[in-house]
Amino acid sequence: MSSAMDDTVINGERLWQSLLDMAAIGPGVAGGNNRQALTDEDGAGRRLFRQWCEDAGLAVAVDAMGNMFARREGSDAGADPVYMGSHLDTQPTGGKYDGVLGVLAGLEVMRTLNDHDCTTQRPLVVVNWTNEEGTRFAPAMLASGVFAGVYGIDWAYARTDAEGKRLGDELDRTGWKGGEQVGDRRIHALFELHIEQGPILEAESVDIGVVTHGQGLSWTHVTLTGTDAHTGSTPMHLRRNAGLGMARIVDLVDRIARDYGPDAVGTVGHVEVFPNSRNVIPGRAEFTVDFRSPQVDTLRAMEERLHEEAGAICDELDLGIELQDVGGFDPVAFDQNCIRTVRGAAETLGYSHRDIVAGAGHDACWIARVAPVSMIMCPCVDGLSHNEAEEITPQWATAGANVLLRSVVNAAGR
Repeated sequence: MSSAMDDTVINGERLWQSLLDMAAIGPGVAGGNNRQALTDEDGAGRRLFRQWCEDAGLAVAVDAMGNMFARREGSDAGADPVYMGSHLDTQPTGGKYDGVLGVLAGLEVMRTLNDHDCTTQRPLVVVNWTNEEGTRFAPAMLASGVFAGVYGIDWAYARTDAEGKRLGDELDRTGWKGGEQVGDRRIHALFELHIEQGPILEAESVDIGVVTHGQGLSWTHVTLTGTDAHTGSTPMHLRRNAGLGMARIVDLVDRIARDYGPDAVGTVGHVEVFPNSRNVIPGRAEFTVDFRSPQVDTLRAMEERLHEEAGAICDELDLGIELQDVGGFDPVAFDQNCIRTVRGAAETLGYSHRDIVAGAGHDACWIARVAPVSMIMCPCVDGLSHNEAEEITPQWATAGANVLLRSVVNAAGR
C-alpha cells in the first residue's frame, strides 16, 4: 500500500449500519436471522446487496449457481483480480454476522477506495457464494464447490431440501440462475473475513486471527431401522428400539472425538425419530454425525471407528444400520504468501494477532484448490455462532475489515 493509503481505514459506522440493514431481512425469532439459501428472504438480501454494489459503481455478474460477483476495475483490466467475500445465507436460527461480515466488509473496502479515489492495479471482486451453510441443500459450501470443480453442476442442481424442492428449480424460481459459466474466472488471490465461531480470540483478548489451515470435516448420515411398537405392551427384551440405538451412537460420537482430542471434535446435530409419538417405540431414527480435525489421518480414523462400533451397537440391539457419506473435505493448508500478507497487515495496523485454524467449513476451503487463499478472523462473544444470540462488537468488525482492506490492496498493488 502506498503512502497515500497508509492512514486510510474503513468507515466502521457505515459497515455496522450495513450489517444491521441486512439483518432486517429474514429476521429470526430471537434477534438473529433465518435467511436460508434460495428462499424469498435470501433473494431479498441478494437484491439489497446488488443495489449497494451498483450504487458503489461496481459491475455485478451472476453465474449459473447463483454466485454473485461485484467487480471494481483496476488500472490493469487484464490482470487477474483479487477476490474477497463470503456468504449471505444463514442457518434457520442463524446470527447476523456469520458470512455476512465477510461480504459486507468486502463492499466496505470498495466504498473506502471510492472515498479516497484510490485505484488498485488489479481489479477487485467481492463475492457472495450460494448455499454456504448447507442447511437447506446439503452439502455445505455447495456453490463454491462447483466453482472449484469438486461437484458437478447437474449433481448440485439435483440436491433437494426437506420439502423435496430441487436447488436448480429454486435458482430458477428466485431468478438467481445467472448466465455465466461456473468456475469461468481467474483469481489472483482470495481473502475471506469471517467471525471466529469459537472462543479463542475473545478469551485471549486477540484482535485478529490469521488463519493458516481449514479443519477437515466429515458428515455421515446414519439411518437406524427397528420396529414401531407399543411402549406399554412390548417387553423390554423384545424391543427393536431405534431411538435407543441412536442414543448410544450419540454417546459413541462424543467418546470418539474426546479420544482424538484436543484438536478433534464431533457431534450429532440433525436428529429425527419416527413415528415421533410419545407412546410408540421408535422404529426408525435418522441423524447426522459431524467429525472435524486438522489432520486427515485422524479424520479417517474417527470415521472407521464410527462404522465399526456403531455396527456393533446395532448388532446388540437387533437394528439395521445404513451409513451414508453426505459431505466433507480434507484439511486445507492456506497459501503462505496470503498468510504473510494478512499477518503483515495486522502488524502494520497495530492489531494483536495470532495464528489460528478454522474450525468450521468455509468457501475459502474449496477455493484454495484453484487459487491462493487465506482467511482473516475476528472474535465473537463467547465463541457463539449458528445461534441467534451470535454477537460481535463494532470494534471487532472494524478491525477485521481494516486488515482486509490493507491485505487486498497490498495483494492488488497500486
